[in-house]
Order: sequence, then structure tokens, then C-alpha cells
Amino acid sequence: MMTTFPPGLILVLGAFAVPFLNPGVRKALLLALPLAVLVLIWGVPDGPVLTVRYLDYELVMLQGTRLGRLFATIFAIMTFVDSLFAFNQRRVFELAAAQLYAGSAICVAMAGDLITVFVFWELMAVGSTVVVWSARTTTAYRASLRYMMVHFFGGVVLMVGIVAHVADTGSIAFVAMQPETLGTWLILIGFLINAGAPPLSAWLPDAYPEASWSGAVFLSAFTTKTAVYVLIVGFPGAEILIWVGVYMIFYGIIYALLENDMRRILAYSIINQVGFMVCGIGIGTELAINGAASHAFAHIIYKALLLMSAGSVLYSTGKRKCTDLGGLFQSMPLTTVCGIIGALAISSFPMTSGFISKSMISSAAADQHMAFVWFMLTAASAGVFLHAGIKFPWFVFFQKDSGLRPPDPPWNMRAAMVIFAGLCIGLGVWPEPLYAILPFPVDYVPYTAGHVIQMLQLLLFAGLAFFLLLPFMKRTLTLSLDFDWLYRRLLPLVVQLFLATFGPVDRAVRTIFVGSVKNVIARVFRYAGPNGPWARTAQAGSMVYWAVSLLVVYLVLYMA
Repeated sequence: MMTTFPPGLILVLGAFAVPFLNPGVRKALLLALPLAVLVLIWGVPDGPVLTVRYLDYELVMLQGTRLGRLFATIFAIMTFVDSLFAFNQRRVFELAAAQLYAGSAICVAMAGDLITVFVFWELMAVGSTVVVWSARTTTAYRASLRYMMVHFFGGVVLMVGIVAHVADTGSIAFVAMQPETLGTWLILIGFLINAGAPPLSAWLPDAYPEASWSGAVFLSAFTTKTAVYVLIVGFPGAEILIWVGVYMIFYGIIYALLENDMRRILAYSIINQVGFMVCGIGIGTELAINGAASHAFAHIIYKALLLMSAGSVLYSTGKRKCTDLGGLFQSMPLTTVCGIIGALAISSFPMTSGFISKSMISSAAADQHMAFVWFMLTAASAGVFLHAGIKFPWFVFFQKDSGLRPPDPPWNMRAAMVIFAGLCIGLGVWPEPLYAILPFPVDYVPYTAGHVIQMLQLLLFAGLAFFLLLPFMKRTLTLSLDFDWLYRRLLPLVVQLFLATFGPVDRAVRTIFVGSVKNVIARVFRYAGPNGPWARTAQAGSMVYWAVSLLVVYLVLYMA
């Protein structure tokens, strides 16, 4: 019977119990639920498992596929490890919202129709917004409102697209489409908004760094990677995604290199890494799809590890700016080592998880003779090493001595980092278990002499360039303007200008209208009021006279 119950709903329902439990039971539940969900995920057979009749449509609330099982698996693993990392989080609503968020993402990964996808898609937006808001700072509250605004806008676009698509086809099945009709274009746009694609990319570095030290780790895993999943299912081989992905790659690199906030560096690098996946989806071959899926799996792990190390620094020091940090390796050795492992993995260093996944996308571009795309992906790999592979650990843990001497974080945070650091290295050394659960059979060997030498050369020269240009890489207390400036600053100014211009006109029109209405009422009252001529009494004979006169006029007109 449990094989027919959507595994993600266990986390969704558990989220409502979390606030009412005592701390000991709560911690046990936060670890037990994702493990139970993981077992149930692998008990779901292939094909539609749970269908529900709704109006004239059949909802497939649970469907077993290789791709869905892959994403649901890493979502469950992420929920378990980050719940361990967040043991010391006292904001219970954040923990509950994170369970709702993760459970909804798993439900999306195992849904078989567009309506079910949309319902849990919106639940993800609710859960993630509460995670941001739970930091309980003024900046977090404002960022959560902007985050909610963007994602609810994306939800409306997706809903309209689904309605238009169903009107065109009569089907709600979630299958591969092409952006040809209005409905499919709107669905694609709705998916891309959650992926952090242009022009609405800035919601991610705007909101994620404002979450708490544990909330940012939860946020890094689900929204963008769920978007990658639905893009793989819905739009494999859509050529426009190649160029959207390339844009995201370099957009993330440029802004990350400009940043001074360590968590904003990592937030921009999420967009950069998702760009690799989106590009692979656009290429659309089996190797490219396998590369996008495996890179999403690996990215969740190493990005969480990087944000855990940054969160540990924030937890221990209360500081986020690179200009305020440095020299922490002396008192936080474990955090430093785990941060370096995550930095090497995101840079695709051999023997790490990033190497065995990202290279599949580049190889797929080469196999399709996309020389320009291959060159851009290769150049971007060097850029990733610059901002996340070197800049983040160098400025946070090394560079100057900030004088800060905080210890490594509590045992549970250290354990969570060690687990993900071990997975980064384990998958890099032994990728076969990951390759075995990818959507298509894998005929790819990552460790060839040519590939290893090429990547080592690339990373070596990128590292050399970083230290040669170090005087230009040092950050100051600057502000990087992004697209969100349009709706954070320009839009309010436009609204104020509009009100200042048309406010007096509006007041004048309303004054004239209200005055005219009052005049009409006064005239009616003058004639029909208690003292008006229409209210006076009249003799019966006079009334008979007028009635007969009106009857005569009517008969004359009728006979004519």
C-alpha cells in the first residue's frame, strides 16, 4: 500500500507536525522522515502508480521514472543531511517550511501530469518564501516579499501556459513538448523563471543570502534543480535553451567575481552551474541529458557543502563580507578543508564529483560539432574555478588575518559537512553508482588521459591568472547593480512619478464627478423632496383629468 502513496507527501504532512513537537522528538523526526521517504522512492515501480479523477481529467499523482527517481533521491538525501546541519536552528518555522519545501519538490519529481506539477510547484514557492522570511531580519523580510512576487508571477505564467496547452491538446500529461504554441512557450518561461534564467535571475542572489545560516543551504537544492528536472522532461532538445544556458553561465561568473558577500558569490555560482545543465538540456542528446541530470545531482551536494562552510562561518562569526574575513583556517580547520573540497568539486577538479558530471555536457557539445558552445563551456570552467574554486576559499579562509579565531561549528554541522565532502570525493573516484541510475545507459569514460590533462591545464592557468590579478580581485564595500534594480528602485520611482503626475488630475476629475452627482441629487430633492412640487397632495378630480388625458394621448398614438 505504501508504494502507492506519494513519498514527498510524508515530508509535506510532517512539516505541519514539526512546530508542535518537543526538541528531542523534533530532531528525531527531521532525520527519520527523509530516510523513510528515500526507502519509499525506491519502492515505487515504473509507470503510473497513483491516479485520481478530477473533473474530466485523470491526475497522475505518483509516477515512477528513472529521471524522477534520480532527482527525488538526491532531494531526500539533501533533506536528511541539511536537517542534521540545522539541528541547532531555533526557528522552528524554518525547519517546518524546509520540510514542506523539500516534500513538494519530491512530489514534482514524481508527478505525471501538469496539474499535479503546478500544485506542488506553488507549494514549493510558499515553503521557500517562509524559509527566507524565517531569518527574521528586515532585509530578509523585504527579500522574501520580492522573492514571493517573482515566483508567484512565474506561477501565474505557468498556470496560463498550462490552461492554453490543455485547450490546444486536451491533455494534461506531462511529456516532452516543443516551444511552438503560446501554451508551451508560457510553460517554458514559467519553468525558466524558477531556474534563474534571464531576465529574472536576480531573485536568487537577492533572497538566498538573506536566509539564515541553515536556510540558505535548504534553498540551494530544490527550486533551481526542480526547474532543471521539469525542463529535462518537458523541453529536451529545445535549441533556445543552449543560448539561455550560456548566458546564465557567464552572467553568474561575472557577478560572482564582482561580489564581496561570500554567500552572494555562491548564490551567483548557482545560476552559473544551472546554466551548464540548461545548456545540456538544449543540446538534447542522451549524453547531454545524462550530463545535465548527473550534474544536477552532483551540484546539490557540492553547493550544499560550500554553503554549509559559509553558513558555519556566519554561525561562528556573524560576518558575511569577504573584507571582514580571512585567516579562519587557523581556528576552523575542518570547515576550511570541507570548503576547499566543495570548491574543487564545483571547479570539476579530477577525483571530485563535478569532474565526472560536467564533462559529459562538454563532450555532448563536441559530439554534435558545436564548436562555439564547447569553447564557451570550456572557458566557463576556468571562470568557475576563479570565483568559486579560488576566490571563495581564499578570501574567506586565507588572504589577510582578520584576527577572528572562532572554533569549528558544533558536531552536527561538522558531521553534515563531512558526509557531503565524502560524497564529493566518493562520486569523483567511483562514479558508476551515479551513472547506473541516470535516465539513459551510460557509455562514457570520464578519466581519459586527454581529458584529465586538459582540465588540469585549464585549472592551473586559471589559478595562475587569479594570483597574478589578485590586486584587481580584492573586494571593497561596493554594490553590484542587477536586473532587480528595475523593480526594487526604478519601479517605485516610476509609480511615485505617475502618482505625482496623475494624482492631481485624478482628484480634479473625482471632485467634478462628485460635485455633479451632488447637484443632481439636490435638484431631485428640490422637486421630489418633502416640500417639492412632486410631493404635494392633489384632488382626485385633477388626477382623473391627467389620467384620462394620458389615455387619450396613448390611444391617438396607438391608432396612428
